[in-house]
Amino acid sequence: MATGTGKTLTAAALIKLFLRTGNARRVLFLVDRLELEDQANKAFILLLKNDYKSSIYKENRDDWRKAEIVVTTVQSLLHNNKYQSLFSPIDFDLVISDEAHRSIGGNARAVFEYFVGYKLGLTATPKDYLKKFDAAKPSTRDPREQERRLLLDTYRTFGCETGEPTFRYSLLDGVKDGFLINPLVVDARTEVTTQLLSDQGYAAVAISDTPALEADAQQNGEQRFRQRSFEKTFFSEPTNRLFCETLMAHGLRDPISGEFGKTIVFGVSQNHAAKLTQILNDLAHKQFPGLYQSDFAVQVTSLIPDAQQFTINFTNNNLAGNANVLPTYKTSKARVCVTVGMMTTGYDCPDLLNLALMRPVFSPSDFVQIKGRGTRKHDFREQLQDESLKAQVTAPHKTAFKLFDFFASCEYFEEKFNYDEVLKLPRPGAQAGVGEGEGPTGPGPEQPEEGAYHHTGDDTIKTQAETQIGFQGMKVDRMFFERFEDKVKADPVIAGQVNNAQWDQAIDYISTELFDKPAEYFNLDKLRRAAGVDRRLGLREILEKAFGLIAGFKSKNDLLEEEFEKFLLDQQSATGFSADSTASAVQAMKYYFKAYATDHKLRDIIETKRLTDLNVYPAFGMSDFKAVPPVWRTRIPEYVKDYVPLNQFML
Repeated sequence: MATGTGKTLTAAALIKLFLRTGNARRVLFLVDRLELEDQANKAFILLLKNDYKSSIYKENRDDWRKAEIVVTTVQSLLHNNKYQSLFSPIDFDLVISDEAHRSIGGNARAVFEYFVGYKLGLTATPKDYLKKFDAAKPSTRDPREQERRLLLDTYRTFGCETGEPTFRYSLLDGVKDGFLINPLVVDARTEVTTQLLSDQGYAAVAISDTPALEADAQQNGEQRFRQRSFEKTFFSEPTNRLFCETLMAHGLRDPISGEFGKTIVFGVSQNHAAKLTQILNDLAHKQFPGLYQSDFAVQVTSLIPDAQQFTINFTNNNLAGNANVLPTYKTSKARVCVTVGMMTTGYDCPDLLNLALMRPVFSPSDFVQIKGRGTRKHDFREQLQDESLKAQVTAPHKTAFKLFDFFASCEYFEEKFNYDEVLKLPRPGAQAGVGEGEGPTGPGPEQPEEGAYHHTGDDTIKTQAETQIGFQGMKVDRMFFERFEDKVKADPVIAGQVNNAQWDQAIDYISTELFDKPAEYFNLDKLRRAAGVDRRLGLREILEKAFGLIAGFKSKNDLLEEEFEKFLLDQQSATGFSADSTASAVQAMKYYFKAYATDHKLRDIIETKRLTDLNVYPAFGMSDFKAVPPVWRTRIPEYVKDYVPLNQFML
């Protein structure tokens, strides 16, 4: 389920069902981070307090059996093999792994598999490490590769060998159902990053006889660096400063206090995070003198003591204090958290307004998780304690968030990423999802700077564009529809029916043989939403697109234009259409035609002759109606009712 669509709420409902029906006496809820432990326990207490008790294991080590729901980190149970010495395999009848793509990786899987109860995994990004893996033709000589892939494959763990989850609710579903919001992408590229992103890379004069670790080529005394080199062997203080200045200048503001909106910045490493934090605090000191005391931005990485608590405080709006501008408005004094990998997965902070990728991202699951931090909706009045001020807030709801993309990550996943490539295994001992230089329990080694290059010249913004992601979502979100296309094209029965234009038979076959089956749970409603079109699609049209009979789906406006052209041709042949057919009259007729075909309220007004209602009808007013030549005020509705299929314009 996509971030922000209620995985914890769903888990609570299932827990209640299992406990109420006697299928479970006690439930174990596993997480891999302290902030998720506290977050989940609070949610269960809120949702289930009238029926069952929830507790955190480390806070109730002696009487955890008194609680029906036990929440703990995997690390707590792994330490000294506590899960074996303190628990029996039958102590928990239902084991739930939160963020299962992370919390059952590596050694943690032993905890998960030790208990014999029902198993449920929750994640927005399941991992498929068996993708296109042929055991008979391994891609490495290491005989343990298949075993490692089996251990890391989330689908196989939960019995979903087909590569489809038991249940899916995507980001596209959440956006179209009104629960989530898509980002406003700010694609900003500097002179330096534009060169790093190019095929040729950034050319620099070699400063050492030792080849740079991250340089892609070194010829004739020249090193070339690409985006993977940034803040590893290629360093540019002007570029980091420009990133921060761009964020500060264009980031969304808090609608209540007017402060800079709450923000998460993602850096390359812990050293990089420290640099960015310093720059942001310097800029804030100049831009907001006296308002912040070097706590505008806070580094939140494993190198920092109490970093886990910082993430909780940021959610609870008390990081470095609160109510810094407006005494009755409780919002975090610290406005920016600079992290590497700690706040990517499962972190719940609905009032975030800005995310900034100040590092390149190459993993689609990482990208989806990071993007998901901002998709939740929020009413900012919840933190406003002055009731008289609440009525004065004109825009209290979060309707957008900005995703600052400084390394063209959105373009990469839209145009360049190979979604069919064979997935590579992470390095032995590495924990998936943890950022460079940041281990799961403490600071990891930074990349050495041998052969490094430091750019000391100026840097400027080369290109900057803002793009609001629409209902169609990003390609990384649209793969559901493409899987359906592949499925129907590979089915010989459907292919034969389509080739013979047996549309009714094909539709019946798909409805009975493909729809609502446990592997993919395809259905027409999901396909319509995944297609990202602003109107209702029929299954025949979807099949025509899948088999290449049409190039793509026409928009609602394209279809309306076609229908209006048909109308004009029909009227010309039937009535010798010339009646006051000036350009302005035809334009007014077209506007009336489109409005009548798509607006059921307007149709009701016209059909019941309540024309005075048009004086206050915003979509099509009385002036619009009077601009239509009188003879066409009745002909257009008659034609639409007789000849235009209206269902195709609905969502």
